[in-house]
Amino acid sequence: MVNKRRGEIEAMLGGKSFVLCLTLGALAELEVAMQTDDLNGIAERFQEGRISSRDLISIIGAGLRGGGNAISNHDLEQMSIDGGAVGAAKIAAELLAATFGESEA
Repeated sequence: MVNKRRGEIEAMLGGKSFVLCLTLGALAELEVAMQTDDLNGIAERFQEGRISSRDLISIIGAGLRGGGNAISNHDLEQMSIDGGAVGAAKIAAELLAATFGESEA
């Protein structure tokens, strides 16, 4: 069960349910992966629609690891996501919204 107060979400990946959370360590991982200087750079990039499939993998992958799942980005790349790229974008948006305090994704 997810704890929304901790910024956790639940997502179906590869036919299994996972808890995702962007911990501080996961956010630091994202800053490096997305080559941004700070957290605002991550949020701005998503708001401006400048998200690549690599970014979606980085966001979801960091959220998986922050949620306690030992899943690499390479493993994530092999998983099916309901809705394809749009479904992945929705998961990433929900995760970012949960992390930055939004009530709805």
